[in-house]
Amino acid sequence: VLVESLLVFIIVLSVHAVVWDRFSWCTVALAIQAFYVQFKWDRLLQLGGAVFQFRGAANSGLLPASMVIPLLGVVMKERCRAAGIVYFERFGIVVASTGMLLALFLSILAVGITKPVPTNTCIVTGIAGSIIIYTMKHSLTVSEVIEVLEVLLIFVYLSMILLYLLPRCFTPGEALLVLGGVSFVLNQLIKRSLNVIEGRGDPIDFFLLVAVVGVVLLGLFFTVLFIFLDSGTWIASMFFHMMTAVLGLGVIMPWLYRLIQRNPLFWLLQFLFQTHTRLYLLVYWTFLAASACGVVFYQNAKRSSESKKHQASTITRKYFHFIVVATYVPGLIYDRQLLYVAAVLCLAVFIFLEYVRYFRIKPFGQTLRHLLSLFLDERDSGPLILTHIYLLLGMSLPVWLFPRSCAPKGTLPGAGALVPYSGVLAVGVGDTIASVFGSTMGEIKWPGTKKTFEGTMTAIFAQIIAVALILIFDSSVNLNSSYAWILASVSLVSLLEAYTTQIDNLLLPLYLQIMLMA
Repeated sequence: VLVESLLVFIIVLSVHAVVWDRFSWCTVALAIQAFYVQFKWDRLLQLGGAVFQFRGAANSGLLPASMVIPLLGVVMKERCRAAGIVYFERFGIVVASTGMLLALFLSILAVGITKPVPTNTCIVTGIAGSIIIYTMKHSLTVSEVIEVLEVLLIFVYLSMILLYLLPRCFTPGEALLVLGGVSFVLNQLIKRSLNVIEGRGDPIDFFLLVAVVGVVLLGLFFTVLFIFLDSGTWIASMFFHMMTAVLGLGVIMPWLYRLIQRNPLFWLLQFLFQTHTRLYLLVYWTFLAASACGVVFYQNAKRSSESKKHQASTITRKYFHFIVVATYVPGLIYDRQLLYVAAVLCLAVFIFLEYVRYFRIKPFGQTLRHLLSLFLDERDSGPLILTHIYLLLGMSLPVWLFPRSCAPKGTLPGAGALVPYSGVLAVGVGDTIASVFGSTMGEIKWPGTKKTFEGTMTAIFAQIIAVALILIFDSSVNLNSSYAWILASVSLVSLLEAYTTQIDNLLLPLYLQIMLMA
């Protein structure tokens, strides 16, 4: 925990040294108080006094999770300020302020339920909170303050509902990151729906917002419904499919139509088949999807013939990382907009299939339970299987969060040009190589962990080779001699992978994106 915290502090101080404004000072204050409060959360988890049931075999992860959204906002603000885009500079300030307020709320919650009351932690939290609120008071307009408070309100209600319904699925840090992100997306969708201006905004951005909110609302609806109804019957399954169609065609489609001012299905078909390059990419991705399904079926057939082996090995699970890299790299090089939309569609399908598996919806629910049980690991201790969704999110978030409006030529200068590749580098290459080489050839373990020195060093080396290959094949990437910063960023994130107990598929790409954007 101490080494993980040290690495996060180095990242925070690196960003602070580059940005050096009132918001970067606030991130330093937030990091110090999150470090103190993290130990209170860890103690609550050990004693079972944390109100909700969180994922076991991991620390609270409060410090690494608390810093992600504020740092993303700070570096986005700085990039858009340099590009002279005032609207998105203000948006970055709102993102940073929202992340800080959500992290403070979680900290105050931990301090409030800790007995006896931790005096020193209360003082540190009070000082950090005062600095952050004072900065927000002198930086945000009234409408921006209201927006930040709206996100906090949505987060509180969403946390109470989902953490109660889904025990042992998240650590406190993962809950902050996932539910904070969903709350922000929901608030953005409501805000944009109430202020629709024809022709304003990119349809693919609206597509992401509506898809995320739609699948979350769908899950909440069916979770409440199946409290009163047995979900495993044919009647319940037929009702599930019927209501999915009703909500999709009767709520989500009209909502999207209002935002993009055209028929969503016609727009999507026209978008997908617009060029020959897109057709080739879609055919290629279909082949890779079929290959991934083939791996699942083959491993399950192998399990039935070898009754002693009940779980897939680490190397077997990394097959999917290789397939994901093969999926994302051509999309990033040839058509990032198509990759953006395809990743949104894939996320919606993944979450829908998880609903089918979780609720045992006929005819595929039980089959999915059997097929996916082979690939479970210790992080899937709750009722949901989330690791494959986290893998997709880790690869997609750098593409979705890339500030296109602040990059006039479609790419950022220097190390920022690698931002869309953050997921490929951190998870697709680094995490995969570290896991494969560490488990097969690693002998020297990092103190206090199961990860090996050989795995981490190989991961860093592999990511440097990957950067060189990106430079060769993607002509839009121009690093402008920022090689030392890239090496430092990759090394820090690889060391964080060795020491964190949080979901690395989600955390590592975001930290690498922060460093590259800084």
